[in-house]
Amino acid sequence: MTLRRLPETLVNRIAAGEVIERPAAAVKELVENALDAGAKQIDVVLRDGGRTFISVADDGQGMSGPEIELALERHATSKLPGDDLVNIATLGFRGEALPSIGAVSRLSLASRVRGGQDGAQAWSLSVEGGRRGALTPAAQAPGTRIEVRDLFFATPARLKFLKTTRTEQGYVLDAMQRLAMAHPRVGFTLFDGTRKLLHLPSTQGALNYTRLARLGAVMARDFAANALPIEAEREGVKLSGYIGLPTLNRGNARHQYLFVNGRPVRDKLLHGAVRGAYHDFLAHDRHALLALFLDLPAEAVDVNVHPAKAEVRFRDPGLIRGLIVGACRHALAEAGHRASSSVAQAALGAFRPGHNPGVAQTWRARAGGVAPRGLAETSLAGQAPLPALAAAPGAAADQAPENLDADYPLGAARAQVHETYVVAQTADGIVIVDQHAAHERLVYEDMKQQMAAQGVTRQALLMPEVVELEPEAAARLSERSEELAALGLVLEAFGPGAVVVREVPALLGDLDVQGLVRDLADELAEIGQSLALKERLQEVCGTLACHGSVRAGRRLNVDEMNALLRQMEATPHSGQCNHGRPTYVELKLADIERLFGRR
Repeated sequence: MTLRRLPETLVNRIAAGEVIERPAAAVKELVENALDAGAKQIDVVLRDGGRTFISVADDGQGMSGPEIELALERHATSKLPGDDLVNIATLGFRGEALPSIGAVSRLSLASRVRGGQDGAQAWSLSVEGGRRGALTPAAQAPGTRIEVRDLFFATPARLKFLKTTRTEQGYVLDAMQRLAMAHPRVGFTLFDGTRKLLHLPSTQGALNYTRLARLGAVMARDFAANALPIEAEREGVKLSGYIGLPTLNRGNARHQYLFVNGRPVRDKLLHGAVRGAYHDFLAHDRHALLALFLDLPAEAVDVNVHPAKAEVRFRDPGLIRGLIVGACRHALAEAGHRASSSVAQAALGAFRPGHNPGVAQTWRARAGGVAPRGLAETSLAGQAPLPALAAAPGAAADQAPENLDADYPLGAARAQVHETYVVAQTADGIVIVDQHAAHERLVYEDMKQQMAAQGVTRQALLMPEVVELEPEAAARLSERSEELAALGLVLEAFGPGAVVVREVPALLGDLDVQGLVRDLADELAEIGQSLALKERLQEVCGTLACHGSVRAGRRLNVDEMNALLRQMEATPHSGQCNHGRPTYVELKLADIERLFGRR
C-alpha cells in the first residue's frame, strides 16, 4: 500500500463532512457570516428542506471581487486579524464554511460592497463540487446573496442520512430562531417557497425591551407575560435574560436556551444548573422555559472545541453554574406567590360553554402533575389540627373587598368548595386555592428555613463504612470534606483509594451509603458541586411537607382559610407546589363577565 496525498477536492469534501452535516448547518454558517458582516436584514429561502435549494441574502458589508475569490479558499477569513484564537469576537473564525459548502454542492456567490464609491461593481463567482469558475460582473444590491443548489450532490452517501423535508426544515427553523434570539435588532425571514415559516422584524430600543419582544415572538406566546428578568454578575461574568415562572413548564427542555457572548450553544452545564435552580418547583419530568445570555472575557471560554461551534468549554464551570443557579433562584424568590397567567387562561377556557373537556386535562399536563381531584379521597382519620396556621388579624370573612387591593393580593376567604378548594374574593376578581398544594409549599419552605438556621442533623453510623474509589475520586471527596460535613455527611480519606464515612444526614434515613458517595464523586468531577446530596435532602423535605400539610377533604374555618392566604402572600414560591402544579388560579372580574356575555 503506497502512501499518497489525497486530491484537494477530496480533502475539502472530507472536511465538509465535519462542518456541514445537514442543510441546517449550511444555513447556520451562512447566517452567522451575514451577522458578522453587520447585516440588519437576513432573508432565507428553502426548497425540499434545503436539499435542492438554499438562498441566504443580507444587507451587510459585502465583498469586493478579490475578497470573493479569497473567501472561497479554505481557512481564508477576515475575523482573526491578530491570529489570536483566544480573543474571538465573531461568530465565525475558521474560514471553512463557504469552501466546505462549495465542496459538496453547486454554490453561487454574488456580493457588492456597501457604502462604496458610486458605481462600485458587484461580482459573482460559482463553485461546483469544489471546482471554481471565473469571477464575473453581477447585478446585486449592497450586501451578499449566496445560493446553494443540490446540497451533497458530490457526496451522495450523505443524502441517505437526511430525514424528511419537514424534519430538515424544522432543523433550519430552530437554527435561525436561536440566532434571532441572540440578535433582536436584526430582522429574519424564512420562506419555503410557498409560505413564510419565520418572520421576525428588527426591533429597536433598549436591549432588555428588544430581547424580551424577540423571545416572546420565538418561544411560547405566553412566555413574555410570565417571564422573570435575570441580571447578575460575578468575577467579570455577566448573566442576563429571562426565565419562566415554574407553573409555565413543558414536557421537554426544547425551550431552554444558552447564549455565550452572542453565540447560541448547547451545553449540558446549562441543563444541570437549571435543574438545580428549579429543583424545588418542578417535577422531574417537567422543564422550565428560559433564555440566558452569558457575557464573559474571551479568554474565559474556549469556542474552538467543536467543528460546528455548537459547544464551548468554560475555564471555570463551577463559577458559571453557581451564577446561573443563584440568579435563577433569586428571581424565583422575588416572584413571591406569583403563578403564570397561562393557568388562569386554561381555567377560563374550561369554563366556556361548549368547551372541549380535554382543555382541563391539558391544563393539568402543562402544570406538570395530576389533577388534585384524587386528593379528596384521602382518609380524614387521625388528621391533626392545622399546623403553623394562625388566624391573621383583620382578615375576617366579612372584610370589605375594596380594602384588599394593596394589603391582601389573594383576597378574603368566602367559601370552601368540596372541602378541597378555598374561594377568595379580591378587589377585582376571585382566587381559587388548592389547600393541600398551597400548605405543602408553606410547610416545605418552613422546613428549609429551619435547616438553614440550625444546620443538618447528623446521625453517626454504628459501624463506619469504607467506600473504595479511584484515587482521583477519593481525593476530590476528601478536598470537599468540610462542605460535605455542613450537609451532614462526615467522611475522611482512608488510604489512597478509599474514604471512610462516619456520619450521614439523619433526614436521609436508611440509604445506600456506597451509592451516594460514588454518585457524589462522579458529580464533583463533572460540575464541582455536591448537588446530589442537596437534592436528596430537598426530596426528603418535600416528602415530609406533603405528609405534614393540610389534606384535601379537611374542612377549614374562615380564620384558617384567611391565615392560609396570608401565609401564601408572605412566602416565596407559594404560587406552585413542590412538583410545579399551581397552588391557586386567579380569575379577573372582567374575564368572568365575558363568560356570561356581560362584556
